[in-house]
Amino acid sequence: MVKVSLQIDSFQEAFEVLSKSFTISQMINNFLQLLKTNFLPFDIYLFHRTSSDSEWTGIGEGIEKGNHDLSFLNKTSRQIDFFENNKYDVSVVLPLSDSSWLGILLKQKPDGTEFSDIDKITLLIFLQVFDSAHKAFLNQKKEKELIFELNEKIFQLNNLIDTGIELSKYEKRDVLFELALERISSLTNSSSALVKILNIKNNELVQQYTFPVGFSPEKIVNSPHKAEYSFNHFNFTYHFILSEKETRSGTTSFNELDEMLLSAVCRQVQVVIENEYLQQQNLEKEKMEKELNLAAAIQQKILPKELPSIEGYEIAGTNIPSKEVGGDYYDCIKLGDNRYALIIADVAGKGISAALLVNTLNAALYSYLEFNLPLTEMADKLNKLIFNSSPPDKYITFFIAVLNAKSGELDVVNAGHNPILLLRSDGTLEKIEAGGVGLGMLDFGLPFPGQKFMMNKGDKLFLYTDGIPEAMNEKEEDYSEERMINFFINHSKLPANEFIDLLVKDVKLFTGQTEQSDDITLLEILRK
Repeated sequence: MVKVSLQIDSFQEAFEVLSKSFTISQMINNFLQLLKTNFLPFDIYLFHRTSSDSEWTGIGEGIEKGNHDLSFLNKTSRQIDFFENNKYDVSVVLPLSDSSWLGILLKQKPDGTEFSDIDKITLLIFLQVFDSAHKAFLNQKKEKELIFELNEKIFQLNNLIDTGIELSKYEKRDVLFELALERISSLTNSSSALVKILNIKNNELVQQYTFPVGFSPEKIVNSPHKAEYSFNHFNFTYHFILSEKETRSGTTSFNELDEMLLSAVCRQVQVVIENEYLQQQNLEKEKMEKELNLAAAIQQKILPKELPSIEGYEIAGTNIPSKEVGGDYYDCIKLGDNRYALIIADVAGKGISAALLVNTLNAALYSYLEFNLPLTEMADKLNKLIFNSSPPDKYITFFIAVLNAKSGELDVVNAGHNPILLLRSDGTLEKIEAGGVGLGMLDFGLPFPGQKFMMNKGDKLFLYTDGIPEAMNEKEEDYSEERMINFFINHSKLPANEFIDLLVKDVKLFTGQTEQSDDITLLEILRK
């Protein structure tokens, strides 16, 4: 056990000694001394070759290749041979990680003992120790080289700090590019420089700058010695070219460090451009937020603060605006003679234009309803009005039902809106489908067919916008019309206001943390 412990210590010490060598020759000489110390009864000869095609070179004082049979080392892969009654007791061929080779020949001294199994194991471990130490030595050598290169590059990059600070001060593009070309020319000793700004779509030249100012761009582009760097931002490509690196002996090609410096300055320019762009985007965002707040104010102004009380009926409704204001609209307008107009609408699109369009619809509705026009005629007039007062991408899905509260009769027009649900007291569900296109989509004189229904005691009418069935959860799954209808049927016994509250909670529970993307608008009326 003591012997094994001493050998382990010897192996650890060997690794430290070998890995701290300054040169490969020193490492091999140190290894030779370690082997001689651990294998005293044997003569040990070490050889090294730099590649598989080169010749073996003897290591150590007094060793000569001519005195040894190197045929024992003519191997093409790692190999360890043990011999009996031969010229040598052991031959080792060890390929190293830098593609060089180590050769070892061991010969028993006249008064030596036999090469035992313990000796074999010890030799194998020492070979593994040398291989590991050699790899560590190479890694340390690479690390030192890398540190030296990094120190050199850091020295150069320190000169970029002032350039970065200067570039960040300028918002005018011409000053920015002229300064950048001047600085990078100074850092790389280039005689001239160019930046070309190209349109990404067609690669056409938009603008270009040179250093010195007025220097021929063609000479720079056609120079035999160039360094180039490009970056894209938004719709443009910024292509920088350095020409003719100047040295004491004349012009020459740019090296890797020059290209790195060019890249660094170009990235500084890119940061300035991107910061300017982000600042503009931030201003646009603030402008948009103001627009959305105005749209929300317009929208909330025309929505009913309180629905009218209808004798013999329960009515409830709500509007929950999304973060980006949409164009949902609902109302219950008292017309006189126990008649009420139930309305729900949704403008395609968001923002202030949608809110203004809803405002136009609201004003026109109140005007037309005063004249007691037939709903089909009123829908046609509304369609012409919306078509003429909105851009091509804006239209309104619209549903109106005029309720005779005394008789329960419903006079209905559905212009492109979601199916309105009428649940009978016996559980039968009727859908009031769209009978025409959305208001403002077309102006071809297409009719808006009307429908008539009778709302009996115990019947429920449910109006909604697509913010409910199209509400999406984190898995990008829709709440769906099917789930909404099942919820409507299963909770049909609830009072109107409780049903509205529970449905909204169920939608919120389904969507979880997902941000609301559209307005949610509901209106339910129950005949008691």
